[in-house]
Amino acid sequence: MSAPDRLAATLALDEPVDRVRLVSPARARALAGLGIETVRDLVTHFPRRYVDLSAKETVASAVIGGSCTIEGSVHEVKLKRPKPRLSLVEIALVDGTGVLMVTCFRQPWLADQLKPGMRIAVAGKLEFGYGFKRMTNPYLEALDGEGAAEGMVVPVHPACEKVSAAWMRRLVGNALAACAGLRDPLPLELRARYRLMSRGTALSCIHFPQTMAEASEARRRLVYEELLLLELMLMRQARERERGREPVRHVVDGPRTAALARALPFELTDEQKHAKDDILSALAAPRAANHLLLGDVGTGKTAVAAFALAAAVDTGTQALFMAPTEVLARQHGGSLGPLFDAAGVRWAVLAGSTSDAERKDVLARLSAGEIDVLVGTHALLEDDVAPRCLGLVVIDEQQRFGVDQRARLLAKGEAPDALYLTATPIPRTLALALYGSLTLSYLTRRPHDAARRTTKVHRKDDRGRAYDAARAALARGEQAYVVCPLVGKDGGERDAKAAGTRRREADEEAYEYAAISIEGDADLADDDVAAATKEAAYLQSHVFADHRVELLHGRMASSEKQAVMDRFRRGETQVLVATTVIEVGVDVPNATVMIVEDADRFGLAQLHQLRGRVGRGEKPAEVHLVSASKSEAALARLAAMERTDDGFELASFDLSLRREGDILGNRQHGASALKLVNVVRDGKIVEAAHADALALLEEDPELDLPEHRALAREVRRAFPEDNAAQGG
Repeated sequence: MSAPDRLAATLALDEPVDRVRLVSPARARALAGLGIETVRDLVTHFPRRYVDLSAKETVASAVIGGSCTIEGSVHEVKLKRPKPRLSLVEIALVDGTGVLMVTCFRQPWLADQLKPGMRIAVAGKLEFGYGFKRMTNPYLEALDGEGAAEGMVVPVHPACEKVSAAWMRRLVGNALAACAGLRDPLPLELRARYRLMSRGTALSCIHFPQTMAEASEARRRLVYEELLLLELMLMRQARERERGREPVRHVVDGPRTAALARALPFELTDEQKHAKDDILSALAAPRAANHLLLGDVGTGKTAVAAFALAAAVDTGTQALFMAPTEVLARQHGGSLGPLFDAAGVRWAVLAGSTSDAERKDVLARLSAGEIDVLVGTHALLEDDVAPRCLGLVVIDEQQRFGVDQRARLLAKGEAPDALYLTATPIPRTLALALYGSLTLSYLTRRPHDAARRTTKVHRKDDRGRAYDAARAALARGEQAYVVCPLVGKDGGERDAKAAGTRRREADEEAYEYAAISIEGDADLADDDVAAATKEAAYLQSHVFADHRVELLHGRMASSEKQAVMDRFRRGETQVLVATTVIEVGVDVPNATVMIVEDADRFGLAQLHQLRGRVGRGEKPAEVHLVSASKSEAALARLAAMERTDDGFELASFDLSLRREGDILGNRQHGASALKLVNVVRDGKIVEAAHADALALLEEDPELDLPEHRALAREVRRAFPEDNAAQGG
């Protein structure tokens, strides 16, 4: 193929999808509903599974519990609606040896498409019930004439009502034809090193493989490409931040750092010392530091970060320390303040509730260089917060802030170093995929032998045991949390909420993550305050009648939330009923029991964050997860919370269950462009892509060399400037 033809095939990727043969305006609208608007979108609309139609059985020979393909004629088709929002199509399939009952949920259009006498093939797991062999939501294909779909691997693409799986295959095939012969953006040296298919071959083989081994090799090539593009984008962004600016080389062995070490009331653990050394080494380097400190709940991240703040002051610069909430910002001020005083570090706290007079004074001292460390909330982002010489930015729970907010804070200095803290347990391979431009440190163990914490899962009808445990704790003079975020919402609303957070194709098979509707604070924004108030009143009058119960909900003003938390912290309130996230880092050592209603609706990471609010003192703690789900998969997922208290182990387990498209939940992050990567299964490819991206940018920082220009173009196409996410 000539060079102009290859160029035309490559450019065809970014043509509108209606340029593909057989994509009518109606089909284009249906494809847009699946997020498919260009030819590139269509050729990267990958199969979610494959069916080997050569493994055929008859109804009589098929083994119950096994997976197989059965061909036959449609005898009868019935559309049923057992519930207002639930439709199912029941198909009786006959093949001369028996009758197979096929049930297809939420695909009502099949009742119009399938007629008695039609020959079809179905593939899936065989079950037995009500006197018949059965399949539920199998792959289904109409057979033309007397032909049989044998001897081939059939891809099953996510589809929709207007575009069936069979039509999707046809359209994908036409899209591949439109860009046949396209250029490969990967340098030849990398393809040879890892023995990777060309891009065009990989796209053809992942959609229409001859064997499952071929599909696997195609996937390996495309996974590597996705990750390499992401790592290059993240690393180039980090370097762009430094361009034309003079980074600070921090003094890391100065008097304030030494005084802080002497003032600490405890000795750092070996793990904390290692993390501290990593951070100080990054600060002392001649380039802007971009470091992420990942630590499970209660591992002492703030104490480690304090050394970075002291180093900034020893260098003669200032530091901003931003926390997501006022509760946390003031807590940091309370815990770090005495240490800073002992180390000779001048500090202040700035939050939304700071009075005008105090705010004016703090800002004047900051711009005059009379405040070394300013701890605050989003208030630090205001334009009039202007440090005289900013050398370090520390952002606590960095995932709670948007990309633009983090950038605005960093823009307050010439080229300040950045230290990000997070209690979200992220395995190393996922951290590299999410934050490829950052250096990483981990804290996995709590510095002091934390109180023993046990977790138990209860079905809804057994929730009384959880409340018994809470009453027993109250009788001992301890306190309890009750978390009920979905109170007031019926099952349909909860399912709708789950569907809203994760678009689901109409023909997608049952999937345990479809019901998760709470994976971050944004998912708790629409509290039903009336129902929450009623729930708190019920708990006060019927369950905890002898104790004071207070409600914390998402629509309260921050000052109200602060007052409620302060009363709970002082022990004036014994039971806190919360419909919103209990702030990260909230420290009430006397709170020893937590009950979480609708626990199956939370992601495991969110549940682990929640349970970190109990067991923060020396008393043993209990967490009770209540679930109304009857799904074995959902209950098995919750059972992992009973087995381990290690956040990183849980995160790896959580990720291993998820489909590729559900792994990277951060909606702001460029990594949401990953369609095939599973960071647990593909850990070695993540590491390789990270190392290769570093090497490429060392050799060619702008990717200007002729052999890298196609790669640079792909990075720009995959992550447009206006949508690009920043590492960290």
